[in-house]
Amino acid sequence: MESIVIQSFKDFEVVITDDSSDSTVQDFIEKYKQNFSIIYQKNITPLGTPENWNEAIRKAKGTWIKLMHDDDWFADENSLRKFYEATLKKPDCLFFFSAYNNVEENSESMKSVYVSLLGQLLLWIGPLNLFKKQYIGNPSCTLIKRDLGVWYDKDFKWVVDFEYYIRCLKKTGNYFYINSVLINVGINDEQVTKYTFRKPEVEIPENHLMIDKMGYAILRNIFVYDYYWRMYRNLQVRNVADVEKYYREPLHPLLKQMIQFQIRIPLSTLKKGIISKSLMLANYFVSLFKKI
Repeated sequence: MESIVIQSFKDFEVVITDDSSDSTVQDFIEKYKQNFSIIYQKNITPLGTPENWNEAIRKAKGTWIKLMHDDDWFADENSLRKFYEATLKKPDCLFFFSAYNNVEENSESMKSVYVSLLGQLLLWIGPLNLFKKQYIGNPSCTLIKRDLGVWYDKDFKWVVDFEYYIRCLKKTGNYFYINSVLINVGINDEQVTKYTFRKPEVEIPENHLMIDKMGYAILRNIFVYDYYWRMYRNLQVRNVADVEKYYREPLHPLLKQMIQFQIRIPLSTLKKGIISKSLMLANYFVSLFKKI
């Protein structure tokens, strides 16, 4: 809120949808109502991530949606202005995102994250290349025109942001990257990505539901194939039953054969980077001769 107060660009409203169990948030924002327009909603029943984000978007009246997570903040007083100026430079674009700082809240260490030229090229080639790396950052790093009409999928927590970006980029067909740090992203142990990391009960059902929804043809993209290869390896999936324990829908034959290929290889060998990558490539090329 303090980072919003100091913004040099002033043509905005603030929408707060509150999942908390008491009046702390509502009481806190009272002092800011003199600074800018605030639309506040207390959710009688907590909506959770990400439906609470969707609710805030539904309440918004503006042309552009600038989602801000509660542990993120603008990098300086001109951040919002720079987002706005980007929309003037690219009036036909509906999806903008910027570079950002990762700020470790415990140590206060900061690391700036930019998208490399290779990353920009891969995004330009196609949004499925986000399976290689989450180039866009979290939703606080984005500015999206509300006319795009894409919502966060409430079935997801672990893959929610980059799955959403893929649908956005597929629909709009373009994006604009602002190569300046405009957002500080707070990193702490309470974040969803922290407490769900390497949890098979989270990652397995979400990743399989995601590919069910997107369609198995995306496995023709080598970065998608490598993403699922690394997931099985990192979660130490050693048989199909390890997946079926958490995801009840039938497993696609290409994913079955990927697992069956991996279990022939000792985990200690599979975890060696260059060996794993070489085996993945071999398995990927074999998969190209199989039907989807």
